[in-house]
Amino acid sequence: MRAWLRQHRQALARAARRVGVLNTLVIGIALALPAGGYALVESLRVLTGRLTLDPQISLFLDAKAADADALAARIKRDSRVAGLRFVPREQALKELAAVQGVPELVAALGRNPLPDALVVRARPDAIEPLAADLAKLPGVTHVQADALWAARLARLARLARLAVWILAAVLGGALVAVTFNTIRLQIVTQREEIEVSRLLGATDAFIRRPFYYAGLLQGLAGGTVALALVYAGFALLNREVAALAQSYGSGFRLAVLEAPDALALLAFGALLGALGAHLSVTRQLRLM
Repeated sequence: MRAWLRQHRQALARAARRVGVLNTLVIGIALALPAGGYALVESLRVLTGRLTLDPQISLFLDAKAADADALAARIKRDSRVAGLRFVPREQALKELAAVQGVPELVAALGRNPLPDALVVRARPDAIEPLAADLAKLPGVTHVQADALWAARLARLARLARLAVWILAAVLGGALVAVTFNTIRLQIVTQREEIEVSRLLGATDAFIRRPFYYAGLLQGLAGGTVALALVYAGFALLNREVAALAQSYGSGFRLAVLEAPDALALLAFGALLGALGAHLSVTRQLRLM
């Protein structure tokens, strides 16, 4: 057992000396792209999660109360409608006055400019056609699909998340190729040493071990560089984001990678390095 541990320790020490700075930077920059994209998408997901995605349609009316009641009864008969409530203009004004910075504006108006409204809840797949149909009803002056833009933003976030995974897969393949070529060059330069080791009875596992460790350490070092780049980049971006969010009365910040995500990135880099090393060593040893 002690001999086995000593062999691994020696192989790890030899591998650590073979980790190249330039290759580490290449791997780090390549991993930082999908990692930073993932962090941005997650920040967007958190932001959209704060928004209401309840599919609602607001109908602004130009009708008397009796007409509003008749219109509400007509809308309720539509099978696409899940619920409906009437919002009188006085209540709408109170809700508007509760928004930060708006009471002064409301007080300066001197009168209530808001109309009565009907708020319709609908199925998510029916909100757009239903809004178009409701706009044609008599007494409806304006139709606003309140959650439509938020739902589109959520779809955009899902699309961006898919794009990040595709980018990670493409760059992951490139990083395997980088490690493959690096290990191949190391094997070529040590060809005579490997042949002598085989003559002395060294097993393939003994020969492979330092190269596996070299690929793993190369990927791990690249993941560490990627984390440093992501954290530094987000620190710079959050300075401007904080100023912009503060102008809107918000404390929003871009969320950097949390500990589980950071560990996953390091493991991903190490796995890619080990995979590249395995493919390269297997191929080269077969040719020798």
